[in-house]
Formats: sequence, C-alpha cells, structure tokens
Amino acid sequence: MICDAPSLVDRLQSFRSNTMSNVSALPIQPETTPSGGGSVRDRVSPQEWEVRVKLAVAYRLAALKRWTDHIYTHFSARVPGPDEHFLINAFGLLFDEITASNLVKVDIDGTIVDDPTGLGINYAGYVIHSAIHAARHDLQAVLHTHTRDGIAVSAQKGGLLPISQHSIAFSGRVAYHGYEGIALDLSERERLVADLGDKSVMILRNHGLLTGGVSVEHAFQQLH
Repeated sequence: MICDAPSLVDRLQSFRSNTMSNVSALPIQPETTPSGGGSVRDRVSPQEWEVRVKLAVAYRLAALKRWTDHIYTHFSARVPGPDEHFLINAFGLLFDEITASNLVKVDIDGTIVDDPTGLGINYAGYVIHSAIHAARHDLQAVLHTHTRDGIAVSAQKGGLLPISQHSIAFSGRVAYHGYEGIALDLSERERLVADLGDKSVMILRNHGLLTGGVSVEHAFQQLH
C-alpha cells in the first residue's frame, strides 16, 4: 500500500511540520506511533472493513471527478458498533492515495484510536465531522468538498436556485451555514448542527458543500 513506503511517510511528516504555521493545516497528532500488530484488515471487524472499503472508494471516485482541493477536504464514515468512532483521511494524503487501510479512526472527543500512517488528521475536518456524527446518529457518512462549482453557488445570495431538474430535486432540502472562518473553533459545532437541523444537505456559505447519508453510497449520491 502507498503508505507502506517509509520515504513517502517521512516526506509527508516533514511537510506537515513545515506547514504548522498555517492554521488551516493544523493536524490532530496521534499520541502513539503508527498502530501495528498485523494488517488493518486483520484487526478490525468485517463490518468496519466494509465501511473502510466504501469510504476509500468514495475518495477515489471524488479524485476521478476532480472534486478535490489538494489535502484540505475530507470524507468520513461512522464505524459500526457501540463506540463513537468515525473514519477520516490522514492529513497530507491526496484523495487518490486513500486506501481502506490508511484511513484514521478517531473518537468524538478527538482522540485518535488507530492511525496506520502516524500523520494525524486535519483539525478543521475533525471539528466539522465530529459535530455531525455526535448529533446525527441517522447519518452514517459525511462528505465535504471545496469544488469550484460548489463554492460559486455557496457565494450566491440566493444559494441553490430551482432552475434545473437537478436543483429542483433539492428544493426545500438544503440547509445553509454562514462562514465563520476556518473551522478551528469547537463552539462552531453547535451552530453547524443547529443550521443543519434535520436535513442532510448543506451549503457552507463562501466555503463549499456538505452532504450526509444513511450510507457512504447515499452521501456520495447526494453530493453528485
């Protein structure tokens, strides 16, 4: 797997250190060294592995569709089971480098449970995704992008207008959240959840798009 190459991991860790002054890139770092003890597939449940595979596929499809913004957006999925854990991309990997085995497992409080890469995760990503996973247990996956088209619509006063058969399908289903800067303030989580309400599609003003779903597939379909 791509992150099995020590040289790549070393370069990413060096890049992370050099960008710590950029608040948008601040990572949550693992408290321990990368998890060991056999392959990730061997140490997780079959149910978690299935979610890992589906989430990795979503990352790769997004890369193929050019929905990426270098390393600064994120998809997440809830880990099946009683624990409040979710999976998200390691900070520093491009979407087309994500695999089922290098996704990072984190809990709602921001503690990294399993990080095969040792790279940590994007803190802004943690703020956004933890807010929704904590409040909306009906949503199993949350996807967030900064596509040019999405940002253009998010910058319009009227938001998503019902002027095509595609946009009409979302009539009355879109929530809006005002821009508060890079999502580094934990207090924003409460406002984000309040703005989302019972919807699963949100436009983040002057920022991008966010969708949730009862599965990874559902969230991806809504984003598409």
